[in-house]
Amino acid sequence: MLPRYTDQAILAARPPKAPVDPRRPYAYFVEPEHTAGGSVEDVATIFLTNRECPFRCLMCDLWKHTTDTPVAPGDIPAQIDYALERLPAAQHVKLYNSGNFFDRKAIPPDDYAAIARRVEGFKTVIVENHPRLCGEECLRFRDLLAGRLEIALGLETVHPVVLDRLNKQMTLDDFERAAAFLRRNDIAVRAFILVKPPFMTEAEGVEWAARSIEWAFDVGVQCCSLVPTRTGNGIMEKLEQAGHFAPPSLASLESVLEIGLRMQRGRVFVDLWDVERFYPCSRCGPKRSARLRRMNLTQQILPPVACDCASHSVPATL
Repeated sequence: MLPRYTDQAILAARPPKAPVDPRRPYAYFVEPEHTAGGSVEDVATIFLTNRECPFRCLMCDLWKHTTDTPVAPGDIPAQIDYALERLPAAQHVKLYNSGNFFDRKAIPPDDYAAIARRVEGFKTVIVENHPRLCGEECLRFRDLLAGRLEIALGLETVHPVVLDRLNKQMTLDDFERAAAFLRRNDIAVRAFILVKPPFMTEAEGVEWAARSIEWAFDVGVQCCSLVPTRTGNGIMEKLEQAGHFAPPSLASLESVLEIGLRMQRGRVFVDLWDVERFYPCSRCGPKRSARLRRMNLTQQILPPVACDCASHSVPATL
């Protein structure tokens, strides 16, 4: 029986939050991405500062840059202004907000029109949301946009027991209903999938990430973003100490991305933020992460990087 961690246990293990300004995004940058149309175009990503997500997922560390109370009307448009004034031009925009865009206490609905005006020059507007919060508010915001709306949903894993233990307060049925609702209403769907969440071996991490990609495509997801599970939120360190978690290897990230690309059912990316922590050695690590970046952009499997550090093998799965 896998252990279950409550909201209270997860909160008790947290380190302090970072100081934030409700009129400033806590991060913003532009990077290229392989688009649904097959070209590589620049995407502006703005990490909005707002109220903490009410769902206390076991592996989440996004709460570190959140406020304790809802932001005031006008704060979110001001944050977008601040970032766009400092960023180079881009064709698409991600408005990520450490939680759920359609949580009324995170993004005030009265700000939707002002937000839409600020992003009217972008082809695609991508936001994050919990599957259980996908409803009429999504359609209201969609109708205000000049570009296409895409909503990124956290699937995490299709392993039924592990998904339950992540404290996400979501079932696979919830996700499937949300994806069907969004696709039926001409909203594109992206899924976040964990590579090696807690309670899995290295081989299981690869196998269940691959199963999760396949299932996501089966229910209408058009793009899968693979997220290597990390420590850094307090409770994950406790899980690591208890032997319930270890971060995935770079070889696992390579294997899962290759499996996803081989399916040729939609775009598949691997998140390479702080990928250096997964380097097995200083000789091959930078070359292997560069290969993954090129695979993200080309959506093609490239020749592997040779190294004698014995870190390339992953137990056989699918």
